[in-house]
Amino acid sequence: MLGSGSRGNASLIECGSTRLLLDCGFSAKETSLRLERLRRKSESLTAILVTHEHSDHCRGVASCARQFGVPLWMTPGTFSALKEQLDGIRDINFINPHEAFVIGDIQIQPFPVPHDAREPSQFVFSNGDVRLGILTDTGESTAHIEEMLSGCEALVLECNHDRRMLRDGPYPPSLKARIAGDQGHLDNDTAARLLSQLDCSSLRHVVAAHLSETNNKPELAQAALARSLDCEPHWIDVAEQDEGLAFCEVSASWV
Repeated sequence: MLGSGSRGNASLIECGSTRLLLDCGFSAKETSLRLERLRRKSESLTAILVTHEHSDHCRGVASCARQFGVPLWMTPGTFSALKEQLDGIRDINFINPHEAFVIGDIQIQPFPVPHDAREPSQFVFSNGDVRLGILTDTGESTAHIEEMLSGCEALVLECNHDRRMLRDGPYPPSLKARIAGDQGHLDNDTAARLLSQLDCSSLRHVVAAHLSETNNKPELAQAALARSLDCEPHWIDVAEQDEGLAFCEVSASWV
């Protein structure tokens, strides 16, 4: 993960010769620097997938598509929200959030989520043997979300805020209500309850992501998810805003 939080989000998923960038909330220059930190070149990207139109997820999508020469994939609703920014970019592919598709060596299953965007989607990535589920920017869990994320070998789950810290924090009431609403962001406890509803029998890696720098702490997110899994908090990784998260290999068995 190149970075995760309200100042920018981007994740790199690799399999075989395929390299997908999920969201791009950083400038093209910053994205290149963060890729180089992972010993990857921007020219090696296969495609950029966009979850939704909020700036912390798409700030650099247009500039990266132009400078890196990579195709974009998104729902029609997301495209309609970004249409002006994407003017002149020809290689844009539309996805149905209920239909799986393939890019190179990676199978991708999108799924819709409740969030205050036009047609937001999150994704499960697979090579046919193992599955990586990513869920951020959703206000609540749904039966469909839980169905999509069950049985994954690796999960990235939004733990945006601690409810008490948000309640007592400096944000204005309207912003607090948006974040805590059913089209806002998952708090630690709700993410933990979601996790408890999943089939975790194959789970090897869990990452807490999209943490608020104002309304959460890594140790709170780790503790909440660890309670759900009955594991040690240190087993839960945390994706940071500035440092992101180093590569993690997802396999079907323990290594």
